[in-house]
Amino acid sequence: MTSKNLLKSMVHPVVRILFRALAQMLFRVQIRGMDNAMAVKNGQHSRLLVIANHESFLDGILVGLFLPIEKPVFIIHTEYVRRPLLRLCLNLLADYLSVDPDNPMAMKQVIQLLESGRQVVIFPEGRITSTGALMKVYEGPAFVAAKTNATLLPVRLDGLSRSFFSRMTRWPRKFFPQISLTILPPTTLPMPQSADARVRRHQSGEALRRLMQEMALAQPPQHTLYGALCNVARLYGRRRRVVEDVQQVEYTYHDLLKMSLALGRLAGRHTGHGEKVGLLLPNMTPVLALLLGLTAIGRVPAMLNYTAGTDGMQAACDAAQIRTLITSYAFVEKAKLADKLAALQGLEHIVYLEDLRKEMTFRDKLWLMGWALWFPRQMEVEASPEDPAVVLFTSGSEGKPKGVVLSHRAILANIAQIHAIIDISYDDRVLNVLPMFHSFGLTAGTLLPILTGASVFLYPSPLHYKVIPELAYDRACTVMFGTNTFLGNYACRAHPYDFYRLRYVVSGAEKLSATVREQWVDKFGIRILEGYGATETAPVIAVNTPMAYRKGTAGQFLPGIEYRLQPVPGIEHGSVLHVRGPNVMSGYLKVDNPGVLQAPNSSEGSGWYETGDIVEVDADGFVHIIGRLKRFAKVAGEMVSLEAVEKLALEASPDMLHAASSQPDASKGEALVLFTTDRQIDRAALQKAAQRLGLPELAVPKTIVRVDALPLLGTGKTDYVTLKRMAEEVHA
Repeated sequence: MTSKNLLKSMVHPVVRILFRALAQMLFRVQIRGMDNAMAVKNGQHSRLLVIANHESFLDGILVGLFLPIEKPVFIIHTEYVRRPLLRLCLNLLADYLSVDPDNPMAMKQVIQLLESGRQVVIFPEGRITSTGALMKVYEGPAFVAAKTNATLLPVRLDGLSRSFFSRMTRWPRKFFPQISLTILPPTTLPMPQSADARVRRHQSGEALRRLMQEMALAQPPQHTLYGALCNVARLYGRRRRVVEDVQQVEYTYHDLLKMSLALGRLAGRHTGHGEKVGLLLPNMTPVLALLLGLTAIGRVPAMLNYTAGTDGMQAACDAAQIRTLITSYAFVEKAKLADKLAALQGLEHIVYLEDLRKEMTFRDKLWLMGWALWFPRQMEVEASPEDPAVVLFTSGSEGKPKGVVLSHRAILANIAQIHAIIDISYDDRVLNVLPMFHSFGLTAGTLLPILTGASVFLYPSPLHYKVIPELAYDRACTVMFGTNTFLGNYACRAHPYDFYRLRYVVSGAEKLSATVREQWVDKFGIRILEGYGATETAPVIAVNTPMAYRKGTAGQFLPGIEYRLQPVPGIEHGSVLHVRGPNVMSGYLKVDNPGVLQAPNSSEGSGWYETGDIVEVDADGFVHIIGRLKRFAKVAGEMVSLEAVEKLALEASPDMLHAASSQPDASKGEALVLFTTDRQIDRAALQKAAQRLGLPELAVPKTIVRVDALPLLGTGKTDYVTLKRMAEEVHA
């Protein structure tokens, strides 16, 4: 043994104990899942590879201090070893190998270490995160794991990105933030079955990337929406400007807490604990504050769709047994809702925001300024993450709206799932034009930025096609969510420079057309990220990302989501999708059984949600949406997709809008009806389009109805209930 190694063996245990005690005192380190580490330590694992996310320069040191593994070898990026202080700490505490993670020869050295019996710690991202989210995962470490059949021990670090040892220069940083290490159950990465080594390497890298994303959800949400607001206000500081609306006033976290506490206290006088309170309000900061304030005092806000018409709103009120409705005089007048509001039956109280403000007494102000704002966490009633947070209502595009009860856990889990794959951070500004009564607008458009430190601009209507691009330009927005219909209209009316700052444009709620996708690329140079979801899943199920993108698909499933596919007789391509995960709803509230929660349950078992969508999942995990199960017509004994009919119409006339429905037919069972805004299209053009797409003659509709505009719901989706009625009227 050399004198250097002898000195290290003598100094190492003492220095380790001292450093561990110092780190525990400074960072108040919490360790979760120690049983997983001890099981690996005591088990027979000849080859052990520890993988961890990379948040700061201290990651390796802290993993070495607190992970109960004997003499691991740390694989360190060559750039970091050049730092004298870090190199000194590593020399005192552990063995290390400095490598370039993308260098194949370096990975051979790692393989040799594992095969010799050494335990290895590696950071698959290679570099420290500069976004707060997962960075690029290198294929080399994944191939090493698959090649050696090593046991993988995933370790999740949280908190170090907020320290001065990170590369998050624009975040509010602390010298010694609290840190947690979550040790996940051990696993393995099997070697992919492919004759091509490059394909095997790529597939291994993709499997490791998905595992790293799953690590971000290692700790499920342990708080409520209001509790999450208190946490993020403390993390980023109450002076952080976080939300703005059309009143052009920027509100801080302090302002949001203040409004939430005040409105919650005032609304609580008109409602009872556990009551479902209807909100008929647009996208405004006080509405967001009211929603959070109601959850803090144990009420459940039920977001009514004011574009659904009297029948739709009445069905929602009946299903959720809403007795108290909160709205605004100004909004009712501007949106011309007075007649619809007057027609609603069963309401006991209609409370107006303007009247609530007048009820604020001196005693309320004294309570707010002298007590509540100083101790905001103490103002929340005792609640569980599993308690109902909000009731949203399905669009009613295929029937009566159903109430969807989403728990705090479901919404916060979906936010964590999105944040694990898309790096929306402190520097981003989200433009949300989607209404909060829509799950996409509430979770992704509003709560995601608020609860992750980004800022958001709330706009009350997505239909102002000229104003919204100008807003994106004027407010330098970097993220925008929309539907295919809305994004297509913005592109037609926007200046080519209006979206110059946008990093992410995410499309959902309806299928993204090739025309809109190409229009955004050609005019703005922006690639739209198409996603897929449902109100019942809070809402996102799958989405394309910059790291995993495939044109024409809805992306890959979010981490934490299980899925199963069930074939359908008569449908050759695709199967019905069933999903289960932390973001799945608590259950339905239906008109035919008011107030009774029906927990999710499908043919796959309890807790599974049947989406009703026909999908295919390719070998790389990308989701291809074939169509809705309810949107198939049985023509002459054959199942014909109505979305395929719309696709061939779009092929024949790409610049117009088309929608398909069906009507009864005495000889064939059902017949296809095409509604279109194209005055020139005829059946011959549709037949040629079907031949180009390889679709059968049965998919070509014989009845073509020309309309000035397709009926739309407030969310931008096509109103298929109205179309079905129109098709039956045509038949009659």
